[in-house]
Amino acid sequence: MTKPVWLSGITDVPGILVGHAHDLGALTGVTAVLAPAGAVVGVAVEGSAPGTRETDLCRPGNLVQHAHAVLLCGGSAFGLAAAHGAMRWLEERGIGLPTGHATVPIVPAVVLYDLGVGSGQVRPDEAMGYAACQAATAGPVAQGCVGAGAGCSVGKALGMGQATKSGIGTACVKVGEVAIGAIVAVNAFGDVRDPESGLLLAGPRGADGAILDTTALLLQGAAGQPFAENTTIGVVAVGGRLTKEGANKVARMAHDGLARTIFPIHTMADGDTLFCLATGGPEIDITTAGAAAALAVERAVVNAVRHATALGGLAAPKV
Repeated sequence: MTKPVWLSGITDVPGILVGHAHDLGALTGVTAVLAPAGAVVGVAVEGSAPGTRETDLCRPGNLVQHAHAVLLCGGSAFGLAAAHGAMRWLEERGIGLPTGHATVPIVPAVVLYDLGVGSGQVRPDEAMGYAACQAATAGPVAQGCVGAGAGCSVGKALGMGQATKSGIGTACVKVGEVAIGAIVAVNAFGDVRDPESGLLLAGPRGADGAILDTTALLLQGAAGQPFAENTTIGVVAVGGRLTKEGANKVARMAHDGLARTIFPIHTMADGDTLFCLATGGPEIDITTAGAAAALAVERAVVNAVRHATALGGLAAPKV
């Protein structure tokens, strides 16, 4: 069986830039995924506690086809303010949708809840969103406790005191001439497992520090009320041509990568959301693109915990 050809990360997709900005004292931040030339956009919101901006615009049947950036933000709903900074940065460079009276950058955004670590009074704002765009490059993407990953944690079935630090990760797989990448900030209620070995990588910790199985805790009635301090968010980028309908289907299929690594996923206390950006180039079959996107999401999730370090009183994953 032929193994996938892996590249470095989402910036291996032509036309994609990524930048982080964060406050590591407050443990919150922003990751900007830029497509300055515009990219066909889709979205799939599968969790039940999302905080989003411009998701309706991303769906088929609506006028606008392209986005110029997607922002991944900490700070819960407060963090959506960071999108204004991204809009200002793009407008200053003449990037956006011409409307006849102004050029309007199209910037969908999504947030995760990190107010329970660091300082809940410090949230991503317009200045942080601008700074993330200013830092964006096509080079290697920093992973772990940076950008939107600064305040991420996983495994909250026994409360935040027994959760594990997480972060943001990226990966990219090659399909013929098309690069398909993902970047994911992993802030889940559930635990994270290696999809190849099935081993627990991060999750709730027992009294002896061992990582416990969240699903088993739920079935045994040992877990508390699911904390609403969650949500895994990300972007998949396809370096090929997709319609808006195709981009939405790829975003939905990409959630399979979350389902193969995070247990449980898409809970009532998670607002799990993935965007898809198709930057153009060779045509690619939608099903192939979706399957590859799910693989990239899998590896991005694993990378997010493998690069995380102990912060805010939370232990690092044992990986």
